[in-house]
Amino acid sequence: MTFNTQKGPKAVGPYSTAVVHRDTIYLSGMLPIDPQNGKLIDGSIEDQAHQAFKNIKTVLEELESDLTQVLKVTLFLADMNDFKAVNEVYKDYFGPNFPARSAVQVARLPLDARIEAEVTAAK
Repeated sequence: MTFNTQKGPKAVGPYSTAVVHRDTIYLSGMLPIDPQNGKLIDGSIEDQAHQAFKNIKTVLEELESDLTQVLKVTLFLADMNDFKAVNEVYKDYFGPNFPARSAVQVARLPLDARIEAEVTAAK
C-alpha cells in the first residue's frame, strides 16, 4: 500500500511518502522541510536535523507507528563534517535503543538540504 502524508511535508518529486508492506513501513527520504509552508528550513545542521526527524515522527504517527519502532535509518549528509552535530540531535529522537544505521556523504541533496533521512520501521 502506498501512502502520502497529510500532516508531514509533501514529496518533492514523483514518489510516495511511504510504502507499507505487511507490518513494515518503508519511508522515503525526509528532508528538513517545514510542512506548514513546504519550504526547506533555514538554519544550522542541527536545525535541519531536528526538522527532518520531526517529519519522520509525524509520518510514522500517521501510520500508527512511532520512533521506537524504527528498525533502520539511512542518513544522507551533504558534508560529513556535520556527522558529530547530527549525532547529538539523533540521540534525542532515536535513543536509547538505537536502530541500525548508515550515514553517507553525498554530492548534493534535493533543494540543497544538508541532511536527508530515510527509515524502515515496524507498524
